[in-house]
Amino acid sequence: MEIRRIGPQIGAEIVGVDVKTLDAAGFAAIYRAWLDCNVIAVRDQQLEIEEFLAYSRRFGAIEPHPSKSTRHPDHPEVTLLGVNKFGADGTLDMAVYRRGAEGWHTDGAYDAEPFKATQLYALAIPSRGGDTLFASMYAAYDALPERIRTRIEGRNAAYVYGGRSRRTALLDPEDRDKAPVFHPLVRVHPETGRKGLYFDPGKILHVEGLDPAESDALIDELEGYMVQPGAEYRHRWRKGDIVIWDNRCSYHLAAGDYPPEEDRIHWRVSIKEAGAH
Repeated sequence: MEIRRIGPQIGAEIVGVDVKTLDAAGFAAIYRAWLDCNVIAVRDQQLEIEEFLAYSRRFGAIEPHPSKSTRHPDHPEVTLLGVNKFGADGTLDMAVYRRGAEGWHTDGAYDAEPFKATQLYALAIPSRGGDTLFASMYAAYDALPERIRTRIEGRNAAYVYGGRSRRTALLDPEDRDKAPVFHPLVRVHPETGRKGLYFDPGKILHVEGLDPAESDALIDELEGYMVQPGAEYRHRWRKGDIVIWDNRCSYHLAAGDYPPEEDRIHWRVSIKEAGAH
């Protein structure tokens, strides 16, 4: 097994390993690299869905995504990304095609216990485009001016699925009106102890303790710090890649630019803290 750092602050690639036969020491090395690099890509895997789930559970507890319509019919804890893009009349469903491409975000901020990690396994990759981009929350926090750090330290923000725009097309109707949850804007990573700017402009409703105009202005300002030079990683997918990212310290964005007539299909799982390795 070889672990190669890809960017100076974020991203690593792992080759020469089969995750189906990974022993405890091998997994510990992968887990350490993941904590150090926020996002890791394990190349050249051949997995059945049960094998993908078994490997994913080594990182924590798998929880079904709230978008019930995109769950795997036999394995509801798995989301099928990129399937059923076209309606019966041949119209491209942009909610499916552009999923994850609306803006930089972190998964599960609308949940009282946000997702620890998200893991994808690539089943079909288009001839061009379809990359996933990542950026470091640590770097975003480090780049904040002192006046903003002081202002947001100890302050919470309210989140819901769909955020201020209430984009909930992928949810079933009964799941569209959940009460907001609150998370600190400065989040200390429970395993590394590092501070990050925990923030999702697409799911945030408001910053606690500020009037609406002040809250919106602060949200706009924070959004400008999310992606820092030297703290990005752009993953160019290959079939057989497993990519896992740490939602506690990284943002991501789908490029949303591949030929729509081509397949870009992944299995995805959402992982929570409980039961890690």
